[in-house]
Amino acid sequence: MSVHLQREIEKLKKSILALCAIVEEQVQVAMRAMLDRDSTLALRVEQRDDDIDRREVEIEEECLKILALHQPVATDLRFIVAAMKINNDLERIGDLAVNIARKAVAAAAEPAVEVPFDIAGMGEKTEAMLRDSIDAMVNMDARLAVEVCRRDDEVDRLKHQIRAGAEERIGREPQKVGPLLRLLAVSRNLERIADCATNIAEDAIYISEGRIIRHRRGDG
Repeated sequence: MSVHLQREIEKLKKSILALCAIVEEQVQVAMRAMLDRDSTLALRVEQRDDDIDRREVEIEEECLKILALHQPVATDLRFIVAAMKINNDLERIGDLAVNIARKAVAAAAEPAVEVPFDIAGMGEKTEAMLRDSIDAMVNMDARLAVEVCRRDDEVDRLKHQIRAGAEERIGREPQKVGPLLRLLAVSRNLERIADCATNIAEDAIYISEGRIIRHRRGDG
């Protein structure tokens, strides 16, 4: 690897890590805003989304520039290709965090409703998946990445439980349909964040081992 290419890749890694940190915090703050019914925190998430969008564009431009100027091969090429996909997933997670924050704003404007299911636990598991997928990418840890992919089923199971619980509660208390549907929407956004975290973990495996495991998660 040329010194100039190495310098460009290190710069790209720092840019991605900076975006990772912001996106991870966005999810944490959005969930805290939802659980605490804190509209001030929720608005902070919305206000920071423009910064994520700007960084996403800058990272894509960095990747394209490296591909055009240096024509990287082997591990370097895999990293650039994966970085473009991870960049897209991070931007998507940022959008999903904003969706949760908007639900938090609406929830804060209404009387509190007792939550009959573990939305907080689902949030914690999703945040852990995101954190570990980023760690797997940074450390090129394929074993951790595989573990993240396996944990996606657990988040899916929680989402189905929440859906069943919300539907049953709406049947008994139709006057609470609005808040319950809002919580169901939050669970859907968490499920999608977990899916994006799984994508990042799959890309971490691709970077470190050159294996594409998409559609083959059950193979181990």
